[in-house]
Formats: sequence, structure tokens, C-alpha cells
Amino acid sequence: MPAKNESATKSAATSSSKSAAGRRPAMAKPAPGTIKRIFGYIMQYRARVIIIVACILIGAAAQAGSALFLQTLIDNYILPLVGVADPDWGPLIRAITLIGCLYAAGIITGWLWQWLVVTVEQGTLKKIRDDMFAHQQRLPIRYFDSHEHGDIMSHYTNDTDTLRQAISQSFPQMFSAGISALAALLSMLWLSVPFTAFVVVFTIGLLWVVRKVVGRAGRFFVKQQQWLGDVNGFVEESVNGQKVIKVFNHEKTTQRTFDEKNEELFQAAAAANTWGNVTMPIVGNLGYLLYILMAIIGGAVALAGLGNFGLTGAGPLTLGTLISLLTLSRSFINPIGQVSMQLNMVMMAIAGASRIFALMDEPVETDGGTVTLVNVELGDDGRTMTETDHETGHWAWKREEGDDGMRSLRAAEKLHGAAREVALKAREQAVTSPDGRYTLLRGDVRFTNVTFGYDPDKPVLHDITWFAKPGQKIALVGATGAGKTTVTNLINRFYDIQEGQILYDGISVKGIRKPDLRRSLGVVLQDVNLFTGTVMDNIRYGRLDATDEECIEAAKLVNADGFIRMLPEGYATVLEGDGSGLSQGQRQLISIARAAVADPPALILDEATSSIDTRTEEVVQAGMDALMKGRTVFVIAHRLSTVRNSDVIMVLDHGNIIERGNHDELIAQRGEYYQLYTGAVELE
Repeated sequence: MPAKNESATKSAATSSSKSAAGRRPAMAKPAPGTIKRIFGYIMQYRARVIIIVACILIGAAAQAGSALFLQTLIDNYILPLVGVADPDWGPLIRAITLIGCLYAAGIITGWLWQWLVVTVEQGTLKKIRDDMFAHQQRLPIRYFDSHEHGDIMSHYTNDTDTLRQAISQSFPQMFSAGISALAALLSMLWLSVPFTAFVVVFTIGLLWVVRKVVGRAGRFFVKQQQWLGDVNGFVEESVNGQKVIKVFNHEKTTQRTFDEKNEELFQAAAAANTWGNVTMPIVGNLGYLLYILMAIIGGAVALAGLGNFGLTGAGPLTLGTLISLLTLSRSFINPIGQVSMQLNMVMMAIAGASRIFALMDEPVETDGGTVTLVNVELGDDGRTMTETDHETGHWAWKREEGDDGMRSLRAAEKLHGAAREVALKAREQAVTSPDGRYTLLRGDVRFTNVTFGYDPDKPVLHDITWFAKPGQKIALVGATGAGKTTVTNLINRFYDIQEGQILYDGISVKGIRKPDLRRSLGVVLQDVNLFTGTVMDNIRYGRLDATDEECIEAAKLVNADGFIRMLPEGYATVLEGDGSGLSQGQRQLISIARAAVADPPALILDEATSSIDTRTEEVVQAGMDALMKGRTVFVIAHRLSTVRNSDVIMVLDHGNIIERGNHDELIAQRGEYYQLYTGAVELE
């Protein structure tokens, strides 16, 4: 079966959902349990939350008490003074002072809980971001291949911002409004049971209307968050590819695509906010209607001399009682409007939090390895190994206590034919300590019957078997999509194979802890990533404990020292925007220096010199030859001039190894390599 272009194969396997979702995000509902998980983070600040709740309760009680006190203030302190020639103002002043104290208590507690909620909000978001980023670091490469980077970034910006608003405003205000409404309801019952019943019946109809409106708004808020992430992903992709867009005159096409996505976001956001913003006016107008109805009915009852009864007993409906009921009805209806208004924000926050938790629930990269990489000192016999905590120039694979070290051997015995012989040969050639716990890292890499596909149903590599002896320079050549980069991705376990076995010094790579496996492999990629910081910091990224002198020596080794010293601040020059101020070749040289300072036992060079001109390449190649000395090196190259001095050249075609040998041997065979070399120096 012909192999597809490698990137196309990945895309078919891992990006179909991304592209589909990118065109039109699904109308997914928030995941169940999202609110519970949010409050799980909030309750890490339990003491502050308790104080906030207490302050809200005190504030609600003060508000309800002041409204309830209006009856006493009017009936017992104001009306008795009406028409009196020489009134005694003392009781009224004391009563006003008391109600002033109630208002002051409400103001102070309101300020206190709003001050405390900021620390809870920011602390919660910090913890969520910490957990999200920590989890992201453990995700497999497959996840980043199948999700737009802009959409992932949206989790840290838009989604967390909606959560911030919910924690700092919506949740506490909803709780405060609920407590205020309950306090107002109890106060109304205290004054009048019939009028309270009328308010409750009216409120039931109001809640039915609010439920319909909020339900419609919530669906659009979920859709808005999804389209917001999609737009961010497209913008990030367009910014990174701006040069390509301009070179191919795709400005109008890109603008048209953005307009389509932005229109979808506009429609979702407009619908969400339209339905969300109409809630408060509905509640407010119905609240005024209730106020008017209660004033009319209350006035009629008072004028007719009909009785009234509350929890305190029966009696006439006084002016003070009616005014208190009217005030309390507003205190009861307004919180319902506030709650319904905040529900829209909560729905948006839940949608954002659901996306955040979806990322945090993604399966992490599995390991299962028990073998670790350690520094050792070799004995005189070359086999006795003593583990040390400092660099000795010798590395060894260490098995855990109780591990009989037979996992790879048992796996090898299950193979057949030539593959079994290769696996057993690797075990025989491994240098192992007498106690069997340590195996010297020599760089012996062997593939036995390996089959792999990014989509298991569409293999990229087909039952390949090959070996690399310690210290050999292995070159992988072939047309684009032949499977070259895939081979190196499998060595460092960015992906795991479906069939066969990969042995590293006779040990299955599946038995080696991934961090230790990757520490033994220095990688220089075709696509260079530089980070914001000085040139020295970017070189030291290869080994964080490297000294300045070691970083400079690494730069000299790969001939990067010259141009670095010509920068404005030399090694202290700050790079920003992925080193946009440097040429592509200069960025690549820093990347190679970064691998040099790591001083890895083995190297993978994936088109490492593709961005360097031919003259510079000769200089860099000399430095890289020194870097590669004594190491097993895997070189992926289109430019065949860079692989002529390789010990072994493997030609891949459609996921199969069709030729193997050194340059002279392959030229003598006059096969595919000969055709590639003589037909075009550059593979395209």
C-alpha cells in the first residue's frame, strides 16, 4: 500500500476532528460535575470562604432588618409626632441611629467579603492554571498534533477569564441575592401572610419566564466559547503563517475565512448576550408591576378596613406595614433578577471551565518504564560499574531492585527468524555489570519487525528491521513522506509502535523511563524553537546546570560563537518572538549549540543543516563531526551532500527500507540512492 506524505498521514490520523471542529464547533453541553470541580478548587480557601459567607449573611440580615424596621419607625416614631405642638425628637433620633447602624453593618460586611473574594478568585485561578499547565506538560505529542495551538492558548485566556468573573462576581452575588430574597420572604411573612402568598404566586410565574430565557441564553454561551477558541486558533495560525499568506497572495482568502468564523462567533455572542441582557429588564418590569399591584391592593385593603395577619398575629393593615411590604417586595424581586442575570455569566463560566477540565482530563503520556539512566564509574575490567552523582563521561541503564532484567529477552524470544536473531544479538553485545543491574550505554539501537502508523489502520512503517552499532552515523534518506522522521519519533517514544520491538543497548525502549530515554538523545529539529531570553539562556536550555564557559565552548564547537559576539549584547542579547531578529541559519546554529551543551550520548539530527547555506554548512559540519565523535547519530537529510560520510545510509520508500550501505556501496549498486544522488543533489 503506498504511503502518504508523512505530514498528511498524521493529519489524516489525528487532525480530522480538529479540522471539522475548526469549521463548525459542535453545540456540546458542559460536562457533568463541572460546578462541583470548580467549588473543589474554591474550597481550598475554606477559612476565607466561611468569612465571606458570614459577611453575606450579616449583610442580608441588616438589609432585611432595616426594611422590617420601617414599620416600627413609621407607626411608632413618626406618625405619633404628626400634629404635636412640642414633639419629643429623642426617640426618633435614637431609632434613626439604630437603623443607621444596621446600614453601616451591611456596608462594612459588604466591603469585607468583596475584598476577600478577590484573593479567593485569584488564588483559585492560579491553582487551576498551575494544574492545567502541569497536566499539559504530561500530554503526549499526539495531543498537540491534533489540536490547534490557538485553541489551547484560549484555555488560559478566555476560558479562565470567564471563570474569574464567575468566582469574583456571579457565585457570591448569587449567594448574597439568594440570602437577601430569603430574608425578605421571612420578613414579609412576619408582617403579612396573605400579601406574602400573593408575592410568591407572582414570583412562580416570573421564574417560569426567567427559566425559558436563561435556558436559551445558556446554549448560546456554550457555543460562543467554542467559537471563541476556534477564532483564536485561526488568528494564531494566520500570524505564524503571515509570510506564506503574503507570498501566495492569500490575504483575501484568509480574510474571507476569518470573516466566516468571526461571523459565527458574532451570531453566537449576539444571541447569547441578547437573551442574557433581556433577563434583567423582564424581571425589573415585572417587579414594578408587582409593586404597583401590591400598592393598589394594599391601599384598597387599608381603606376598606379589612384585617391583616402575619407571624406576629392579626391586626389592621397600617401605613407602616404597607410601606414595609412594598419595600420588602422589591428586596425579594430584585435578587431574583440579579440571580437570573448572573446565571448567564455562570453558564459562560461553566462552558469555559468545561473546556479547561476537558484538557485536564486528557489521558497523559503513559510510561511504564522502570530502567533509569545514571552516571557510573567503570572498573578496570570494563564491566564493574559504580553509580555516582557526578558526571564521569560514562552512562549506564539501571534496573530497579527486584527487576530480573529479562523483560527484553523474553520479548525477543517471541520474535521469529532474522528479527529474533537481531534481538538476541543485541542482548549478547550489551555490556552488563556482573550483578546484572547496570548496562553500559553504548548507543546500540535495533528495530525488529517494527510496524507503525499514526492511524493504526494506515501504517507509515511496514515491518522494518535494522540496527545501528555504537558510534555509527546512520543517515536516513528518501522522498518526503517515506517515514524518516517517524523513525526518530519512535526511538524517543513520542509515539509507541503497534508491532515489533525497538531495543536500545539490548533493552526494550518501552522498559526505559521516558525522561531518561530522552535525556540520552540529543535532538536538533528542522523547525527551530527559541525562547524569550538571552542567547546564553537559549543555549543553556540544553542543560540547565551548564556554566557560561560550557555554553560558550558549545557555541565555538558548532561555529556559532562568531556571529553571537557580533550581536548588540553578545551572549547577553535578549531574543524575543522566537528569535525573529536572527536569520534562519543563525537560529539553527543556536539550536545546534543547545544540543552540544547537553552532551548527550546519542544524537538525532532532523534536517539540522537544511536552513544553512552550503558554505556555512561546511564550517558547521566540521564542528558537528566533532560533536558526533563517539556517539551514535541519526541524520535525516534531503541534502545528500550532508550524508556522504555516514557509516550507514538507509534509503526509505513508502515505509520500507529498500537499500542499506555506505555511500560508495550504494553508488556501486546503482539503485534508488544512485538515482537520487545522480539525478538531483537535493531531494524534493
